[in-house]
Amino acid sequence: MSIALRIDDAVVVGVVFDPTSGRLFTATRGHGAFLDGSPIRVSGRAGLTEAVVSTGLPFKDWHYLDDYLHSLREIMQRVAGIRRPGAAALDIAYVAAGWVDGHWKKGLNAWDVGAGGLLVEEAGGAVGTFSGSTPFLDSGQIIAGTPGVHAALLDVLHRYPALTG
Repeated sequence: MSIALRIDDAVVVGVVFDPTSGRLFTATRGHGAFLDGSPIRVSGRAGLTEAVVSTGLPFKDWHYLDDYLHSLREIMQRVAGIRRPGAAALDIAYVAAGWVDGHWKKGLNAWDVGAGGLLVEEAGGAVGTFSGSTPFLDSGQIIAGTPGVHAALLDVLHRYPALTG
């Protein structure tokens, strides 16, 4: 479950609950990110070489499938591991907790990324779109990660035109 309070174009409060484990991720803009009340931070990974990243597979919208598969291949060859957990809000919360170093996905709604995006920002990470813009909430896509992993994923993904649109 993911809940975010949006005021104008900014998420100011975010909550992600994992019903399978009972874990509760929370963030308030300017006050940090927490897991069950304890502060969390993104991992210290500076780039892709030792990073474990997660993604989601294209669903129903196939016009960008070729670019996605090419970018996935490129990223797979540069990272230590790829995960495909399945729930975007929770996948992004895992970035905030430092359990994975980055996440990217396309075909999302604001409710998929709002709370998780704030968690990552408040945990010291970076969030944006495949083209590099930071207003990601209504873009349908997200790159979230440590600052270095985010930059490296952006470097790969922005070169694939079908992904950035």
